[in-house]
Amino acid sequence: MAEIVNLRQMRKNKARAEKEKTADANRLKFGRTKAERKQTEAEAKLDAKKLDQQKLDKD
Repeated sequence: MAEIVNLRQMRKNKARAEKEKTADANRLKFGRTKAERKQTEAEAKLDAKKLDQQKLDKD
């Protein structure tokens, strides 16, 4: 016989899991110090600069 489950509880558990997943993503995105954000921004600028230097001009 199959296990009987309460659908209301299952929906609430699923919603809680989704909220926790979103919270984890936000912690990674926004939960950094100012120095870490500046470091990441500087690395992104450097990567973009290197990529632009390697582009071929279409003349």
